Amino acid sequence: MDTTHKIFFKNSSDMSEVESNSVDLIITSPPYPMIEMWDPLFSSLNSEIKQALEEGAGRRAFNLMHNELDKVWKEVTRVLKTGGIICINIGDATRKIGKNFQLYPNHVKIANSFLSHKFIELPSILWRKPTNSPNKFMGSGMLPPNAYVTLEHEHILIFRKGKFKRDFPPKLKNRYHSAFFWEERNKWFSNLWEDIKGTSQNLEINKNNQSKLRDRSASYPLELPYRLINMFSLYNDTVLDPFWGTGTTTLTAMISARNSIGYEINSEFMEIFKHNIKKIKQLNNIINTKRLNNHLEFIRNRMENVKDVKYTSVHYNFPVITKQEIELLLYSIKNTRKYEKNLVVDYEKFKFEC
Repeated sequence: MDTTHKIFFKNSSDMSEVESNSVDLIITSPPYPMIEMWDPLFSSLNSEIKQALEEGAGRRAFNLMHNELDKVWKEVTRVLKTGGIICINIGDATRKIGKNFQLYPNHVKIANSFLSHKFIELPSILWRKPTNSPNKFMGSGMLPPNAYVTLEHEHILIFRKGKFKRDFPPKLKNRYHSAFFWEERNKWFSNLWEDIKGTSQNLEINKNNQSKLRDRSASYPLELPYRLINMFSLYNDTVLDPFWGTGTTTLTAMISARNSIGYEINSEFMEIFKHNIKKIKQLNNIINTKRLNNHLEFIRNRMENVKDVKYTSVHYNFPVITKQEIELLLYSIKNTRKYEKNLVVDYEKFKFEC
């Protein structure tokens, strides 16, 4: 088996390279409106945004920024298959414009945009970052009533295109190979994620170069798209990230044996991606081994409590809880190679000794 990975360095408001109704899953984290690090980017897309910020018109700047995101959401609607899923990691913003400090609810604006495109809103996930410091406060310190609540979570919004789920032939082999473990399902499908740490946001930039890279990446940790890809797609599905950044979604798609497409304005991020791709086989091995070892530990604990386990994995010969897990199969990356302008990844069955 192999997968193909395409990256386009252009504004994702035009994804003309992607056919309509061809993408199975979209996972992304867009620039967060009203977070200061993103002001230059949004202002470069629309000069009225810079003017609104300079005039202290925070609400107008907020709406104009989301107008730019809406152009991408329109394209996303076109390329996503009917029944396909989109997952958007977004944080709200707090900011003082002039004398007014207030919340800018990004997740509300994005939800309203997708509802206007006739998407079905599914239960979302609150990602509570353990890296956030619990003792931060804003406002008047210990004195009521003018202190402000600290934001310690981000949203993972989940939408489905159309009223109906994707339809599959009965007993589709690829679907059963793509299964997750029973205990993973119980953990992953909780609407509160507290065990995924935020990743370092600092970029190592050679200051001697005339680099146009911003100082921070705003990337999410690999574990986040890894879960979402395994929750909402099958092997060989196509995953799109319209705000590619340093390529975390593509790396995760490779590890998960899915095809991928990425769009990014700044081509200089490719150097970071090339550095990370050198570790892809090692990452693939670490993640697969960890998943299987975690499952074995879960099974041992369960059997110590005299709980019967009925089924056995076909590919790994260890106990599993449900019949749907019997065919679960993980893939190992054999090699990566260039084909025309695309990156191709070859796989073989992941070998594991209990």
